[in-house]
Amino acid sequence: MQVKRFFAADMRTAMKLVRDELGADAAIIGNRRVAGGVELTAALDYPVSAPAARQPNPALEAELRKTQAKIASAHASLASREQGEARDRQLFANESLVAPELPASTVSATPARPAPDAEALAARAAADSRALDAMRAELNGLRELIQVQLGSIAWGQMQSSRPQQANLWRRLQRMGLPVELSRALLDKVAGIEEPRQAWRMLLAYLAQGIKIPAQEPLEEGGVIALVGPAGAGKTTTLAKLAARYVLKYGAQNIALVSMDSYRIGAQEQLKTLGRILNVSVTPVDPGQSLTQVLAPLARKRVILIDTAGLPASDPALRLQLEALASRGLRSKNYLVLAATSQSQVLRAAWHSYRRCGLAGCILTKLDEAGSLGEVLGLAIGQQLPVAYLADGPRIPDDLHLPRSHQLVSRAVSLQAPENPSEETMADLFAGLYNEATRQAG
Repeated sequence: MQVKRFFAADMRTAMKLVRDELGADAAIIGNRRVAGGVELTAALDYPVSAPAARQPNPALEAELRKTQAKIASAHASLASREQGEARDRQLFANESLVAPELPASTVSATPARPAPDAEALAARAAADSRALDAMRAELNGLRELIQVQLGSIAWGQMQSSRPQQANLWRRLQRMGLPVELSRALLDKVAGIEEPRQAWRMLLAYLAQGIKIPAQEPLEEGGVIALVGPAGAGKTTTLAKLAARYVLKYGAQNIALVSMDSYRIGAQEQLKTLGRILNVSVTPVDPGQSLTQVLAPLARKRVILIDTAGLPASDPALRLQLEALASRGLRSKNYLVLAATSQSQVLRAAWHSYRRCGLAGCILTKLDEAGSLGEVLGLAIGQQLPVAYLADGPRIPDDLHLPRSHQLVSRAVSLQAPENPSEETMADLFAGLYNEATRQAG
C-alpha cells in the first residue's frame, strides 16, 4: 500500500495533487488544517498504472460514506458540547441567587465547597471556545472534502453513463454560459439521442431565451436613460442613439440630458456632440430636480439621459436611481453592459441598478469580447430584453438591432478552443451538488 501526505493552500488544490500523483482510485484516510493550508493523507493499495477512462469508484464511495459518518459524529459532539456549556452557564447564573433560609437541624455541618474561581472559569471558557473553533474548522474541511469527492464521482458517472450529455456540458462551458442556464438547456434536450440534433436544438432553446423588444426604443420614443457601471460605454452608446435618430428623423424632436457631473469632461463631451448634431444638451447639477429639468423638454419626442457610473456604495447613486424611478418621470431605463466584463461584475451591476426599474439592456464592446456566454447568461437569467448591440467606436454605424439567432451564432464562434479540464468539470459538479443540498436544506 502506498501512503503519502499532500500539502496545499486549500482542499481543492490538495485533491488535485492527489489525483495527479496517485490517480482517481486513491482513498483519503486523513485530513487536517495546518499552518498555511491543509494536509491530506492519501493511500493507494496497488501500484499506480496509466489512468483509464474515469469510472464510478466503489472505494471512493466507501471512503465518502466514512467521511459523512465523521461529519455526523462531529456535528453530534459539537451539539452536545454546546448544550453542556449552556447548562453550565445556567448553573453559574443560579448560584448567584440568594438561597432561602433553611430550618435548623441536628445534622452535623460539612465543610462548604469553595466558590468557583473566576479566572479558572474564564480559562475553561476560553479553552472550550478554542476547541469549538477547531471542531468547526475540521467540519468545514470535511464538508469541502466531501464536496470535491462528490463532484469527481458525479462527473465520472456522467462521462461513463451519458457521454453525450458530458460532451454538451463541455461545449456549453467553452461558450462561458452560467451553470444554472447550462443545466436548464441540457434538461430540455435530454431525450434527444443524435448528437448533432441535440446540439442544434440546444442552441435553438438558447436563442429562444434571449428576449428582444417588440419595438425599437427610439421608435417608441419617450424618456430613455442609460445606466450602468463606469466604463461600460454609456456616453458613446448615447451618442450612437442620438446620431441614429437624427439621421432618420432630424434634430427637432430629440434632446440630450446629462446627469454625469462627477466625471471630468463628461458634460463637455455631450455638449460637443450636441453642437455636431444640432441637438440641445441640458446638464443636471447634483441636488437639482430631474423632473423640473425635463419639464421644458416635454414636447420633444425622444429625450436621452446620460447617467454617472458610480460605485454601489456611493449615496449619490441611490439618489440618481430614485430620480429615474420616479413615477412622474416615466423613464425607460436600459442597463448598459460591456461584453468584456466578468460574470461577477455583470451580476454586481444588475444588483446595483435594478432598483430604478430596468426596461432592458444594451450590450456593448462585442468586438472586444472573448466570450458572450457570461453577458447572455445574465440577460436570459434576469429576463432583460436586449435592445441594442454595440460592436465598435463608429457613430452610429456600430450600433445594431439584435437578432437572437445571430447572437447565439456569434457566441458559438467565440467559444474557447479547448475543453475545460477534468478538475474544472469536477468542481462545477461539486458546486451543483452544494447548491442542491442548500436548496433541499
